[in-house]
Amino acid sequence: MTLEGLAAGGELHPLQQAFMDEHGLQCGFCTPGMLMRGYRFLQENPNPSEEEIRTGMAGNLCRCTGYQNIVKSIQAAAAALNADAGAQTE
Repeated sequence: MTLEGLAAGGELHPLQQAFMDEHGLQCGFCTPGMLMRGYRFLQENPNPSEEEIRTGMAGNLCRCTGYQNIVKSIQAAAAALNADAGAQTE
């Protein structure tokens, strides 16, 4: 899986969209690693708390200190992914 591979059919993955919507992108230096770890993290824990996100993402460093927006981005992606999963089971 690559960062580009997250997008399917010309549409951004909910995690990519959340990073844009919640301003988790900052300078872009850490973005690929944050997105890829966030993707795997949400597979491991689809409904994480803020503390779990901070712990799960702790190995990725942001030189802009944009952690708050990165956490918000992952929370928003989790909500979107859970909503999509709920809609598919109905």
